[in-house]
Amino acid sequence: MHSTSVLILVGILGMTLGAFLAYLAIRGRSSIDRTQELEQRLREANSKLEDFQLQVNEHFDQTSQLVHNLTESYKDVHEYLSNSALRLSNQDIGRQMLEAGSGKLKEDDKQLQEMEPPKDWAPKEPGAKGTLDEDYGLEKEAHAGS
Repeated sequence: MHSTSVLILVGILGMTLGAFLAYLAIRGRSSIDRTQELEQRLREANSKLEDFQLQVNEHFDQTSQLVHNLTESYKDVHEYLSNSALRLSNQDIGRQMLEAGSGKLKEDDKQLQEMEPPKDWAPKEPGAKGTLDEDYGLEKEAHAGS
């Protein structure tokens, strides 16, 4: 009888040890599967990010090219209108259009040429300091010891 109880005890210990080892194997396997799944998701996210960055670069390249084309078209239109004005009207109008495209003022527009920029100081009484003077509003203190 003594040998039967030892045999039962060894059987129970073997089954417990086998169950524990099976649990560790399953748990380790699921951890490996989870790690591989996370790595796959990370690779997919990186791929999407790279695709997005390429799309952004292409967008700005395309925008730059379109703005350049627009500028060139504007220049072509202005040149065409100027040349047409020279051919179809008197020379004074054509010259004014050419000057308008270059950003120069007309010689006979004296009002624009004689304008002064606004003054950056307020009116003051004669001999008084202006509001932008460094000492404006500061009173000099009398020397100490008076």
